[in-house]
Amino acid sequence: MPSDMNLSLYSLDAFIILDTEGNRVLAKYYHPKAHPNGQSSALRTLKDQRAFEKGLWQKTKQPAKDIILYDGKLAVYRHSLDIIMYFIAGPAENELLLSVALNCFYDAITMLLRNPLEKRGIMENLDLVLLCHDETIEDGIIFDTDAASIASRVTRARPDTTEIVINEQSILSAYQTVKQKMQRIGQL
Repeated sequence: MPSDMNLSLYSLDAFIILDTEGNRVLAKYYHPKAHPNGQSSALRTLKDQRAFEKGLWQKTKQPAKDIILYDGKLAVYRHSLDIIMYFIAGPAENELLLSVALNCFYDAITMLLRNPLEKRGIMENLDLVLLCHDETIEDGIIFDTDAASIASRVTRARPDTTEIVINEQSILSAYQTVKQKMQRIGQL
């Protein structure tokens, strides 16, 4: 058996969302203490992360492929309207698993936001995006690859669906009910 084969559950080194100009929208880098290869010292500082993201964006800004090897890391990515989503892993990782996980994450967010993914939608619904991320990945371990189950665990009741309509008729009806009850109490 090859010694560079990854037999651990730790699959991802980073999750990144960049806009079409290469600016960070959201990024999460994983450095788990329990990783069998020990903690990685790569991409620890913000300066290193920004340099990595800028170079990665330069290689992937044109929507041509969806998997590349960049700077010794496997990058699986997907373009949307004005963003690019990335899952970054070691070169020995299974790119099919990473691609399935990324597509699942993308589909779950699309279900939750009910629109194509764009920077504005992600920023306005950052809570849902982060919850979806937490349901999909934890400390570099891919937990789930079923978009519908992830979206169902993340969903919350929308304020507009439980809205109470108050108008003149409902206020008048409430007043009449209170008046009748007060008259009954007065008759006792």
